[in-house]
Amino acid sequence: MTGEVFAAIDVGSYEVALKIFELSDKNGVRELDHVRHRIDLGSETYATGKISSEHVDEMIKILNEFRQIMRGYGASRYRACGTSAIRETRDIVVLRDLIRQRARIRVDVLSNSEQRFLDYKSIALKNDQFQEIIKRPTAIVDIGGGSMQLSIFEKDALIATQNLRLGVLRLHATMQRVQATRKKYYELVSELVNSQLSVFSKMYLKDREIENLIIIDDYVTPVIRRILDDRKTGGVATSDEYMEFFERAGDTNAGDIAKKFNIPEENIPLLYVSAILIKCVLEMTGAGKIWAPGVTLCDGIAYEYAEKKNFIQSPHDFEHDIISCAQNMSKRYMGSKVRRETLWEIAAEIFDNTKRIHGLGKRERLLLQVAAMLHDCGKYISMVNLGDCSYNIIMSTEIIGLSHKERLIVANVVRYNHEAFDYYDSGSRFLEGLSYEDYLKVAKLTAIIRVANGLDRTHKQKFKDVKVTVKDNMLVINVDTRADITLEKGLFKARAEFFEEVFGIKPVIRQKIKF
Repeated sequence: MTGEVFAAIDVGSYEVALKIFELSDKNGVRELDHVRHRIDLGSETYATGKISSEHVDEMIKILNEFRQIMRGYGASRYRACGTSAIRETRDIVVLRDLIRQRARIRVDVLSNSEQRFLDYKSIALKNDQFQEIIKRPTAIVDIGGGSMQLSIFEKDALIATQNLRLGVLRLHATMQRVQATRKKYYELVSELVNSQLSVFSKMYLKDREIENLIIIDDYVTPVIRRILDDRKTGGVATSDEYMEFFERAGDTNAGDIAKKFNIPEENIPLLYVSAILIKCVLEMTGAGKIWAPGVTLCDGIAYEYAEKKNFIQSPHDFEHDIISCAQNMSKRYMGSKVRRETLWEIAAEIFDNTKRIHGLGKRERLLLQVAAMLHDCGKYISMVNLGDCSYNIIMSTEIIGLSHKERLIVANVVRYNHEAFDYYDSGSRFLEGLSYEDYLKVAKLTAIIRVANGLDRTHKQKFKDVKVTVKDNMLVINVDTRADITLEKGLFKARAEFFEEVFGIKPVIRQKIKF
């Protein structure tokens, strides 16, 4: 039996957590230890954009202790991730270097979409319940310190997701600023939350009925699971049971709640804010059942690592969620289903038959597919400034599962499908944040999608059974059609020139006519 010990570290908004896992072929992912240190980094970052030297020193001390624990367990690999408190710090580079130098731990700063994707993967560790629940219309409410992610699943696919700046620390800080008493919390927090939820509802729910609500949070979930522990429900409760819990919590003083559930009294206001958030989402969706799986970001980090190392296999297709998100974005901006599917079929044919030339992998193929789905989303705003408008839409919309850099690659591929290409040393603002390797990915994917787009320039899907081969330094595109393709051939040259510039081979169209 093969296996290893893996450590996952979450540098969060209000605590730093370590989980030690044993990964094996036989048992998959098994938790060995869970250590948590409370440290409020978020309130400071959200208010000032900085973490004080005192808090930096405390965080580094905690991470050094974690490193000793990791060594004691013989952890051969680890991953440490920072979320919104680190992400919203003005000088992330300096902070990460301080941690690396003094704690000898490398912290990856997750974009919001990466963080939420790992949270979803953590739920998949409970795969039997997860797969069963998301067969029915389900909302996932993922509550963090700085924001809340609200996502809708239907028929085992992610169809909508939106990030709302309604995190527990952020809302608690607002209540402190307005000097709200605990009795006023419910009224004021609900007012802030419901104003944003009403917009979400109009955009994504409409006549859609939500049956289940999955909760990811650090305050309400542990309490609910303790209450339900004797019932052996795995954290599943009815909405009526939750409402009963909420009413009792509101009528009980903080000291009694802390004592009953063995939680620090200073956490009670955050527990109450999180409980109000969940109540508001329940009322908006009308969900009849809630599930608190009791997972953390550390679980998601471990799950992803175990999946890459083939210790486990996911029953859920997370890449399908990424494509589903892109498809629903396309629908929202009036994209044509037939058009995007035709473009992708041609682009995939070119990509798959030129692997030896472009050297790109599975992940880049996925990015190309997303770009094909969103190739003309900007026309919803402007037919003239299609490239720039498409870029802005993509960069302003989260696609759960793609990192910020991957989204930037997609946005640029879509933009350069319509606009003149900016070269690496041009100083273009659109290429800021991309390495030379990332720039090459943009160039190669742009070259492929330009050729694919050129073959369907009139949007009439004239080409059937497109086949691509590389022969005699040419990309031979064999098309089977009886249609007049004079226009496509005439306009193809400009798009083919960029492909030849990037790959050194010339695309040519060869028409095969069947009668």
